[in-house]
Amino acid sequence: MKILLTGNEAIAEGIIESGVEVVCGYPGTPSTEVILTLLPQKEELGIHIEWSTNEKVAFEIAAGAAWAGKRALVTMKMSGVNVAADSLASIAYSGCTGGLVVFVADDPGVSAGMPEEDSRYYAKSMLVPMLDLAS
Repeated sequence: MKILLTGNEAIAEGIIESGVEVVCGYPGTPSTEVILTLLPQKEELGIHIEWSTNEKVAFEIAAGAAWAGKRALVTMKMSGVNVAADSLASIAYSGCTGGLVVFVADDPGVSAGMPEEDSRYYAKSMLVPMLDLAS
């Protein structure tokens, strides 16, 4: 069966299907819809989902869960990577025992966000594996 989903809805579906146990983020378009898609199913899915104080806090909660052996995902917009960069660099070099996905929604052409920023350079400089999704 084929289902038509937005990119953020597809990320939310991937979270459900892959057994992620902790999802954190800070609201900001274009990444907000991932958590908004999951929230109505939170209890049914048994996933810890939360809006955090900022992207650094969200990242550190997800990293802590991954250090404890859980699968975790943190979601943020492109400028949020700047806020979380110090923690991201530390974790990138120390590693974690569970799975940790950092979902960053860049906004090429600045249609919804503030600055036009390419977060792929963070992944390259920190030697973090990166998937560059496109349609």
